[in-house]
Amino acid sequence: MNASITLWQKYMQKSLVHTEEIFGFLIQPILWVVLFGVGMRGMFSEIMAGENSDYITFMLPGIIALTAIDGSIGGGSTWLNERLRGMVKEYLVAPIPRLSILLGNALAIITRSVAQALLILLVGILMGAKISGNPLHWLMGLVFIFGYGLGFSGIALALASATSSMGAYHSLIFILNLPMLFLSNALYPLFTLPSWMRIAALINPTTYVISGMRQSLLRANSPLGETEFLPLWLCFVVIGVFAALGMGLALRAFQRNVK
Repeated sequence: MNASITLWQKYMQKSLVHTEEIFGFLIQPILWVVLFGVGMRGMFSEIMAGENSDYITFMLPGIIALTAIDGSIGGGSTWLNERLRGMVKEYLVAPIPRLSILLGNALAIITRSVAQALLILLVGILMGAKISGNPLHWLMGLVFIFGYGLGFSGIALALASATSSMGAYHSLIFILNLPMLFLSNALYPLFTLPSWMRIAALINPTTYVISGMRQSLLRANSPLGETEFLPLWLCFVVIGVFAALGMGLALRAFQRNVK
């Protein structure tokens, strides 16, 4: 565990030095909230005249999930870059358990992802998003963000451990990135989707982290915010399974490819 914490500190210090990386991953979700959220809010206000549709509150959990995905992609990219430069061999010859190397990477990715998600949440609040005042709801929301980020960081680390090209890594990871956002309830209510998209959304773990956050961290008193029908307990179960599967994939890829 000490080795994992040491590696975590190393990666966090690197993030603080290279702040342009964090800015680069934050600018896209901020633009989503500011531009897409405001534009769609205007459209929904016209369609649902007289009703406070509050679209920014509705879409904010989806943008937070997107931020967690982007943070995981960046963490996987850092790990692959170290592999290509031969730095990983220095870790492997050190007298530490190999699992500590994986855990140190995962903890650093999760820390960055949660921090970035909180910044996006703050931007959403400044844009008018309505949040729950109950501290327990905040804690539940953080648990959802942490679990989802852990699962996707595992996927990113697995791909970064299995590929030997930065281009191949980004090609593979972005095949998952946009479908996980658009084939979910991030930008539109589930009941508005055609049957095939609704089935895909219910298979997608992103749907459950977003639904969980809408029912806990963000409570929209609006028609759009009342469209979730997924039980909160089911959201917790799905995200827990997703986190375990993601880290399981990372561990397997690490053991098979990192030598």
